[in-house]
Amino acid sequence: MPDAQLPEVVRIARDLIRFDTSNYGGGDAKGEREAAQYVGAFLESLGLEPEYYEPVDRRTSVMARVAGRDRDKPALVLHGHLDVVPAVAADWSVDPFAGEIRDGMLWGRGAVDMKNMDAMILTAVADLLRAGEKPARDLVLVFFSDEENGGIEGSMRVVEDRPEWFAGATEAISEVGGYSIPVGDDSAYLLQVGEKALLWITLTARGRAGHGSRVHPDNAITTLARAIEAIGTKSWPVELTDTTRQLIAGMSEICGVDPADPDAVARQAGPAEAFLASTWRTTANPTGLTAGYKHNVIPDAATATVDVRVLPGQEDRVLAELQELVGPDIEIGMFHRDIGLETTFDGELVEAMIAALGAHDPGVPVLPYLLGAGTDNKALAELGIRGFGFAPLKLPRELDFTGMFHGVDERVPMDALVFGQNVLTDLIRSY
Repeated sequence: MPDAQLPEVVRIARDLIRFDTSNYGGGDAKGEREAAQYVGAFLESLGLEPEYYEPVDRRTSVMARVAGRDRDKPALVLHGHLDVVPAVAADWSVDPFAGEIRDGMLWGRGAVDMKNMDAMILTAVADLLRAGEKPARDLVLVFFSDEENGGIEGSMRVVEDRPEWFAGATEAISEVGGYSIPVGDDSAYLLQVGEKALLWITLTARGRAGHGSRVHPDNAITTLARAIEAIGTKSWPVELTDTTRQLIAGMSEICGVDPADPDAVARQAGPAEAFLASTWRTTANPTGLTAGYKHNVIPDAATATVDVRVLPGQEDRVLAELQELVGPDIEIGMFHRDIGLETTFDGELVEAMIAALGAHDPGVPVLPYLLGAGTDNKALAELGIRGFGFAPLKLPRELDFTGMFHGVDERVPMDALVFGQNVLTDLIRSY
């Protein structure tokens, strides 16, 4: 499709995808500088004055403030991140950084997480400013670096070193919420009001080095393998919070499934089942292994990485349970730890988000949920800013949208991007 026929929100999302901002973690990243400069140039075209912050070479965040009609109201933060997780091109049906359009969808790394929302924010603001309008209140637009590494060189550094960017702000919206899911034969929108805590741990086993031909019972890899299997196969129990109770009750009312069985309720969400089931239990997934340096040498140590997500406030208890699970021969280290969040499903902003969705998809219920992962709202919480996930998308029932976060063949319908832009435009015009 010629560029001139593409909606602006699709063009911007596509352009952002074409910047390879892969973040491998631990400070290894290609950097967000060019993507941030692209965003800054767009903001300048709207008459805004972007500010950049680059605490580490090429790790760039960008911000602009939009003056609202009532500057006495608390400011609202709209934020996204510009980095993406890496993509192995051979696994994809398309070039993950080409921004290809196929079958009415935009494909590429970041189409779901979260260059789609970045584009929706930019074009929603553009809708108002080009029409000579102002948002209802001041907006703080921020596009962070390094979210996929826990925000260590992104939102966490910005909050610490540039708190003035957020002067007067009390609330924020970003990923991951506002999208539609199936609920039985009907559907609902999920509005994110919380997120699990993050524990990126390491497991280290130690043994004796030796020749690979020996009888050698003190093998660090074997010891580590037992620990990995114990964690990876553990079935964690259901534990509900106020948010997940409300979600289960709301879904149950729609589909008629007994709310006493949360996993049965989740099965009514089609492709989103696993995503929801992870929000009412701990998850602990091994994600990496490091051991050895030669085929015939038994190493004296072996290490694994594990991504642990727990309900807010349960971090220490779960760490103790993991240590008991793997036994005393395994050392548990902490690579990165971050807080969990949970706010309430009420207030004028929540009402405004529900109303904005209802104006574009009438009659579809909006339910609160707790994200099983994390966002940059964690960093903003340090400034007392109440964060929500609201990247509105009206999605096909059969699309496994949640399964494409950090997955293969990320794609988003073009008409869903236009829908999201229009919902956000209405929100910032009225709230």
